[in-house]
Amino acid sequence: MKQHKTVRDVMHAHAVCIDGLTTVEEAIRIARKEEVKAIIVNKRDEHDEFGIVLMNDIAKKVLAKNRAPSRVNVYEIMTKPALSVSPNMNVKYCARLFERFGISRAPVIENGQVLGMVSYNLIVIYGMLAEEVESQHRKD
Repeated sequence: MKQHKTVRDVMHAHAVCIDGLTTVEEAIRIARKEEVKAIIVNKRDEHDEFGIVLMNDIAKKVLAKNRAPSRVNVYEIMTKPALSVSPNMNVKYCARLFERFGISRAPVIENGQVLGMVSYNLIVIYGMLAEEVESQHRKD
């Protein structure tokens, strides 16, 4: 029986969450310290949605427009709602979702809790090769 890799199998379990009022300057410091390329913006309440800020959002919306990172809050440049995925989703469908919506990474959310982050890189490195190796074993 063919084993399918899920988002849970390939995701990075380390996700950084911040408040929307955090300045871009502080968000950059946090991203550098935590070694992440995207930061989740917390919900304000149970009726709200998570947001996401990628480093290229900062480059396009702050640096390229000559805005001061100390004077811009992440809520001003984040994408909200963040397109999130279930940890039980097959990585093949996650990749299709990324392609369809033009994104490269997404938070992994289960029962309203952020479990981690998944990206194209993680899907390729940890999702595809494992299936290729498994199918090679079946041929032998």
